[in-house]
Amino acid sequence: MFYSVRGRLIFKGENFVVIECAGVGYRCYTSQNTINKIGNMNSEAFLYTQLVVREDAMELYGFYNTRELELFKLLCTVSGVGAKMAVSILSVLPEERFVLAVVTSDTASISQTQGVGRKKAERIVLELKDKINTFNDMLPSANADYQENSADTVLPKVSSGNISKAVEALGVLGYTQGEVMPILLTMDSTQAVEKLISGVLKEMGRR
Repeated sequence: MFYSVRGRLIFKGENFVVIECAGVGYRCYTSQNTINKIGNMNSEAFLYTQLVVREDAMELYGFYNTRELELFKLLCTVSGVGAKMAVSILSVLPEERFVLAVVTSDTASISQTQGVGRKKAERIVLELKDKINTFNDMLPSANADYQENSADTVLPKVSSGNISKAVEALGVLGYTQGEVMPILLTMDSTQAVEKLISGVLKEMGRR
């Protein structure tokens, strides 16, 4: 019914914004990621929207870009995940981090969302892992040459390929090359990137 809204941003709430279009204020529930990007009060704002109809309510959800909107729709297909939980997950894990978490079965990151326990996170991974491949272009590409750690020590050059992709993907999660390379160098570099990342996360979790 509604594809998008464009108008003046007149209010920012904890999990929604209000955009005034032709004198009508539209309350759009949204993620913290979108709230951070939408701009300043009284500036022009644009959101891609999805109308969610329940027995007791009709609620409009809005997102800064179509990728976040599509991930929201995908999350809502998971058993036991409603629209508000989907928005909460995307507030904790912005688009790239959420895709990476599903691809690598990183249930620990997903379960950081309030109300999402381990079993729910496992269900999200189980139901979305085969569907998330359309978002693979959001994962980091292999273009790392070298990085410097916090002690200004130049680390060995990382060859392009699965190891490089794993290093960049883990960087999205906040790990430095200096932290992950010692683990990756003990692993079989011919493994799929997802397996390399999962192996590193498991090892980091033991420490």
